Amino acid sequence: MVRLKLGMIARLKPDLEKELDKVQRLGFPTCQVVCWDMNLYRANVARRLRRAAEDRGIEVTTLWSGLPGRYVWNFIEGPSTIGLVPPQMREVRLKALRKASDFARIIGVPSITTHVGFIPENPLDPVYVSLIEVLKDVARFCGENGQEFWFETGQETPITLLRTIEDIGAENLGVNLDPANLLMYGKANPVDALDIIGTYVRGVHAKDGEYPTNGRELGKEKPIGKGRVNFPALISKLKALGYSGALTIEREISGPQQIEDIKRAKAYLETLC
Repeated sequence: MVRLKLGMIARLKPDLEKELDKVQRLGFPTCQVVCWDMNLYRANVARRLRRAAEDRGIEVTTLWSGLPGRYVWNFIEGPSTIGLVPPQMREVRLKALRKASDFARIIGVPSITTHVGFIPENPLDPVYVSLIEVLKDVARFCGENGQEFWFETGQETPITLLRTIEDIGAENLGVNLDPANLLMYGKANPVDALDIIGTYVRGVHAKDGEYPTNGRELGKEKPIGKGRVNFPALISKLKALGYSGALTIEREISGPQQIEDIKRAKAYLETLC
């Protein structure tokens, strides 16, 4: 029986060693490294991160790269600000993704991940057509660095994401499944979504949440076990699909309560993995 590894989110900061100390102290063998500060994408920082991870026996499963510019996490301004979908932001964000890919290569991380954005559901929409060409470029430069590119689920429906992957036509594409995001954006039940995109899942965020309650704001994130994600069913289905990667706990709050929620999530998920 496959036993899935657990992990947590580590933020790339100038004092990155302290972040990995926290991962080690909480008993996680893996992490996803998240970075929103493009100034940290330097070779000396990458070498420090690689050394820190190796010294602590921690596997970095992906580099989750935020991108420069304004992001608004709602249904009103989100479509025009998030990811690679907004045409006016593509050039600067592509440049940042290339830096992220080069940074990940130095670390030895096999993939980079990001939110592509509110991908249009209409495949004849000019924004969609042009986005496919942009993503072909992303797949190409990731491939040249020996990496996969993973789509973080959230703003798009599962069938739109599947069509996007098919239309790009590259072999090095995958999905970082965030089950809470699928709920919080009102896009799908995450267990059912696996029927559509399950074979592409390469990473998983262990995060919980609720459906939206109005047409402007996302649903609320919740501690694992307090939202609508059916983790027993989700993990069972992932295993049936042959998934053998990590479950990376993500709790989008800060402070002592975040640590307590992560500890509880770890104890709960260990009973399922």
